[in-house]
Amino acid sequence: MTIPESDLDPYTDSSITDPYPLYRSLREAAPVVYLTSHQVHCAARYEEVYSALHRHGTFVSGEGVGLTDTLNRAQKGSSFTSDPPDHAYVRGLVARHLKPRAMADITGYVTSWADRLVKELVAKQSFDAVQDFAVAFPLGVVPDLLGWPEDEGKERLLHWASAGFNAFGPMNDRTRSGLPLLGEMHEFLHRMSQPGNLRAGSWGAELVADAREGKIEDKLLPGLLGDFLAPSMDTSVSALSSMLWLLGTHKEQWQRLRENPSLIPSAFNEIIRIESPLRGFTRYVAEDTELGGAPLPKGSRVLLLFGSANRDERFWDDPETFTIDRPGVAQHVGFGHGIHACVGQALSRLEGQSLLESLIRHVDRIEVGEPTWRLHNTIRGIERLDVTLHG
Repeated sequence: MTIPESDLDPYTDSSITDPYPLYRSLREAAPVVYLTSHQVHCAARYEEVYSALHRHGTFVSGEGVGLTDTLNRAQKGSSFTSDPPDHAYVRGLVARHLKPRAMADITGYVTSWADRLVKELVAKQSFDAVQDFAVAFPLGVVPDLLGWPEDEGKERLLHWASAGFNAFGPMNDRTRSGLPLLGEMHEFLHRMSQPGNLRAGSWGAELVADAREGKIEDKLLPGLLGDFLAPSMDTSVSALSSMLWLLGTHKEQWQRLRENPSLIPSAFNEIIRIESPLRGFTRYVAEDTELGGAPLPKGSRVLLLFGSANRDERFWDDPETFTIDRPGVAQHVGFGHGIHACVGQALSRLEGQSLLESLIRHVDRIEVGEPTWRLHNTIRGIERLDVTLHG
C-alpha cells in the first residue's frame, strides 16, 4: 500500500480555529497519510489512532510525543514521555494521588468549591466562560492540592502550561514565543523541588519528601511536579469552557440533563468526545510496522489526531451531533488511551462533573454568545465566550 501525500496542515490558524473540515479530508484520504508540511505520517481515523495507542511497544512515547526533535529530547522522562519498564514507575508516582480512591478523599473539597463558584457566577449573571469559570476553577483547586506557595507562581501556571503544550507542535511562532516561559517553569519547578517550599501535607510536598528519602531520583522531581501542573490545568480549561458553550447552544440537551442528572458522567464524556481538549500527539515508530495497512519504517513518526478520531463516521453514529446519552461514548480517545492515557483524567472528571452538578442545582438556562477560538498547537479551546446564567 502506498501512503498518499497531503499538503494539508493541521497547524495553520484556519485549521486550528475550525479543524473539522481538515480532519474529515484526512480521514477520507486514507488510513494513514504523509503530511508534507511537517514531514510526518498522520492517522486521523479512530481505528488506527486507537490501535497505535495500544501498541505502545511499537509506537513509543519515550522518544517524545511532539513534532520537534530538539524539544522531544528536552521533554523525555515524564510520565507520558517514557516507556516500560520505567513508565510504570514514573507514572505511578503521580497516579497514586489521582486514582479513584484518592479522588474520593478530595471530592467534598472539589464539590464545595464548584458550588461556591457557580453561585457567585449566578449572582454575577454575565461573565467570560474562560477566565471567570474555566480558568478560575482549576486555578483555585489544583495549586492548593499541589501545595504551591500562595504568594508566587499561581498567576503564571496557566502561561507555563500553555507553553508546554504548544511545544508539542511544530517549531512555529506559537512554540517559539513560549520558550522563555518554559525556562521560567523549569526554574520554578526546580525551586519547588527543594524541601520546605511546598505546603506540608500537599501532593507536591509528599513527592519532595520521597525524593529526600531516596524513593525518587532527584532528577525526576521537577518533571513529576510538572506532570501534575500542565495536564491538570490547560486541558481542564478547554473542557470546562466547551462545557458551557455546548450546553448553552444545545438547550434541549441541557434540559434533558437537568431532568436526569444520572446522565452527568455520560454528558461529560460527550463533551470530551465532540470537543476534544487534546488535538493529538505523535509517536515514534520503534520498528518497521504497518498501521491500517500502511507501511511505516522504523525511525519515522506518526501524528495521532485524537480530535479527528472522536468524530470518525466509520466508528461513531452521527458524530457531529452533541448527544449527552450517546451509546459507547466512554470509548472516546479525548484523554488518549492505553498505558499513556491522561494520568489526570480522574481529577478532570471530578472537576467537570462537580460543576455540572452545581449548574443543575442553581441554573435554569444557559445563554452564550459566539466563541472566539484560541490559537494553540495542541489544545483545542475557546479564548473568550460571553455567558449569562439564569437562576
